[in-house]
Amino acid sequence: MERRTDGSGHSHAKIILIGEHSVVYGQPAIALPLTTIQAEARLSFRKDHQQLLRSSYFDGPLEDLPSQMAGLGHLIKTILQQEHQEQVGFTLTIESHLPAERGMGSSAAVAIAIIRCLYDAFHLNLTHSQTLRLADISETDTHKNPSGLDAATAASDNPIWLIRGHEPSPLPINMDAYLLICDSGIKGQTSKAIQLVKSHLAQSPVATQKHLSGLGQLTLQVREQLAQNDVVGLGQSLNQAQQHLKAIGVSTPGLDHLIQLAVQNGALGSKLTGGGCGGCFINLAPNRTVAEKLATILQEHGITNYWIQPLSPNAGGAACKIRQ
Repeated sequence: MERRTDGSGHSHAKIILIGEHSVVYGQPAIALPLTTIQAEARLSFRKDHQQLLRSSYFDGPLEDLPSQMAGLGHLIKTILQQEHQEQVGFTLTIESHLPAERGMGSSAAVAIAIIRCLYDAFHLNLTHSQTLRLADISETDTHKNPSGLDAATAASDNPIWLIRGHEPSPLPINMDAYLLICDSGIKGQTSKAIQLVKSHLAQSPVATQKHLSGLGQLTLQVREQLAQNDVVGLGQSLNQAQQHLKAIGVSTPGLDHLIQLAVQNGALGSKLTGGGCGGCFINLAPNRTVAEKLATILQEHGITNYWIQPLSPNAGGAACKIRQ
């Protein structure tokens, strides 16, 4: 007999169009929600006092969560404590279709799904600012110094503009183009990438700050290009951003090879997305046909998954998961 669900919550993937790493240091960033790539949390109350979590990574008592899920445990306990529900028994089931460690905001999406699920189960009102504040609990445990960009985008159905320390704002997009999002097949290493940028700042502060500021200036340009349907200009900006990211040490030879291959085969611009040191990269295509042809070529050179996403809602078609 299927267990009754007493609460549920959803969230979704995200990609950073431009501004990864530089956003940590006060520069703006632009991120896009991928609303068809979902994370879901469902809660069923129990008659006993056991608190169980079921997921593809762990199945057992909340108190036995592995260290890599400690942030989620901290988040759940915080909500239970603030609502005086520490002794309530439940089974919390997490189902996520986001690939982990690929720069798509997997940890933030799961956190937000859990927050929405618990608030739904306890019949509580939840504001957007509360959602982001609570998500920051687990994101800080997981990433140590999160910019807030992942959580803000996973909690939004619209593209966002973010400067750290400021309220994220929706960003209108008017662009007739598509993004091909590719999984390089190599796990991203966000923590390693963050440390690499810190090391570059310590060893070469002037040069590294110049690259971070350059990413900030490009992000300002991209905001205008998105509004003006400047597809060619956007492609050039993405290519320049990749050079800055490469210079601060967060790209890899494998990513560089795939990105160069994409530009040689129809991408107007190509760059890594997210933390880097592996993970996903994005490619700007003038239409879906070019995106699909490019995906076929990149499959032959090792990508393990891809999605096609229209940049403008008016372009037609939601994010489309093509292969897994």
